[in-house]
Amino acid sequence: MIQQFKDKIELYAYQTIKEGKVECGDSYYYTATDDYFVCVLADGLGSGQYAHEASAAVVSVVEQHHHEDVDTLMKYCNNILVQKRGAAVSIFKVYFETREFVYSCVGNIRFFLYTSNGKLTYPLPVTGYLSGKPQVFHTQRFIYEPASKFLIYSDGFDNIHGAKTILKGYRSVGAIAEQIKGEYANSMDDATFIVGSLL
Repeated sequence: MIQQFKDKIELYAYQTIKEGKVECGDSYYYTATDDYFVCVLADGLGSGQYAHEASAAVVSVVEQHHHEDVDTLMKYCNNILVQKRGAAVSIFKVYFETREFVYSCVGNIRFFLYTSNGKLTYPLPVTGYLSGKPQVFHTQRFIYEPASKFLIYSDGFDNIHGAKTILKGYRSVGAIAEQIKGEYANSMDDATFIVGSLL
């Protein structure tokens, strides 16, 4: 379903559950205020109940504290996973006034930012996962142009190739989402993607 926030951002989120499982090990959350948009995608290790428990805990703590900066949110996420399964976690925050994108990730979640002038930004994540143990975060900042697009996805969609080709041009968020669903469907793992356009 396509959602629009504050006339600043339009996005489409899609999720499927691993075949044979009842609960999805991926969880996500996003919201917008007048000043910023924040999004978190968490992929609990493995699949099923305990993977879901871990990723849902991450999403819950970001929902409660989304006003905090990205580094602080990553620390909260790490702390909440003590004695849980562990999770790959990606958080980004978009500041509308300064057109700044702040991004941090630990684990196998992919993120692409494609600007209207054709530049593709692909920040490399920190390897590993959050589990409550001491963790180094690599938070990165980017300036974005109007009409930039982004795509973030869990490793259930790791067969996606050519992100630049998918995101370039003037296609709508809905058209991009339908292409990904049609070409890269995967029932062998929990799979989530979120595609958005910064208006």
